Amino acid sequence: MPKSGNPDLSLFLDILKTLESLDIPYMIIGAFAGTVYGITRVTYDIDIVVNLDDAHIEALAEAYPPPRYYADPYQMRQSVASGIMFNIIDGERGEKADLIPLTMVSRYRHAFENRVRQIISLGDLTFEVWCARPEDVIIGKLMAWAEGRSRKHEDDIYEMLTFYYLGLATTLNRPLDETYIDQRAALLGQDVVEFWQTLKSQAKIEATRQRAAQ
Repeated sequence: MPKSGNPDLSLFLDILKTLESLDIPYMIIGAFAGTVYGITRVTYDIDIVVNLDDAHIEALAEAYPPPRYYADPYQMRQSVASGIMFNIIDGERGEKADLIPLTMVSRYRHAFENRVRQIISLGDLTFEVWCARPEDVIIGKLMAWAEGRSRKHEDDIYEMLTFYYLGLATTLNRPLDETYIDQRAALLGQDVVEFWQTLKSQAKIEATRQRAAQ
């Protein structure tokens, strides 16, 4: 996806509608999913995990026919078999969307089994999609932080936690399962555990400060 100017999300949004209409199992992950749970960082990356069988592949390829589109069923089958991303290209718009097969990362499977329906708002457009749970978005960001120590993942988790502790996570019908995150963080190492615990403490302090200022 283009990262400058005003990126056109029309291909991604069209793909989401197509996945819905074809009843192809999918899940939005990452920061875009996190916008439902309090992330305010602007992101034009929509990470979509798909669980494709052969019938899904054929239907998806037929939905994006040449010459306008590139959606090669052979590439999709190879991607599923090899666990690598594949793409759908809109040659008319010059847009490319990368999709992640469920076979790419084993940890996605548990999150996929527990995905939830959520309402996404994008400008004047509001639509319902399958999203990873907030716990799994946080775990994904803890794993990404462990790999590269990127500040954006720290900020995203902090915003999600503050949003939750302020009682603003109205899309949740249950408490955040912090014990589950604790357990998964422990598998990533002591530095991740300490990082996670620090973020929780800081977010609670910030939520308390904001409530007192109201």
